[in-house]
Amino acid sequence: MARAEYDVSRRVVIETERLVLRELAPGDLDQLAAILGDPETMRFYPAPYERDRVVEWIEGNQRRYREDGFGLWGLDLKETGELVGDCGLTIQEVEGAPFMEVGYHVKKARWRQGLATEAALACRDHAFDVVGTDRLIALIRPENEPSRGVARNLGMREWRTTVRAGLAHIVYSMTGGDRA
Repeated sequence: MARAEYDVSRRVVIETERLVLRELAPGDLDQLAAILGDPETMRFYPAPYERDRVVEWIEGNQRRYREDGFGLWGLDLKETGELVGDCGLTIQEVEGAPFMEVGYHVKKARWRQGLATEAALACRDHAFDVVGTDRLIALIRPENEPSRGVARNLGMREWRTTVRAGLAHIVYSMTGGDRA
């Protein structure tokens, strides 16, 4: 199958073997709402996102691109151009201190294909090699074993626990020197 043509208004940030990570745009609303609004995909969040919350999600990431130079990026399959999730970098506070976090969501129909790990590995390397962070974290609910597995695949280890939105989270962490 031929490689999909991409809208040039959507800036490509990272490419992997199977994925293009690019800036989210308002035109992603329907596809992203189907992912972030899915109760099973969002089962470890307080609730799935309503459409207006997904609009805020896209706008918030666009603001991060401008202000921070990074955010969560759309994940497009190179082969088809299909938006299959998001992955990227954000600043999160843990116990009052700011840390760079790698976050990821993949649509349910694409689970167990290694896409979250592939995207998150690229974002991990971007965080250390391009952005220049000294520590990268992932905030994960204890019962979210699939996301915990992705964090371990990145080379992260359990660092501490914290509470966010009233829910317990494990803080996975690594430094640039922890990369294999």
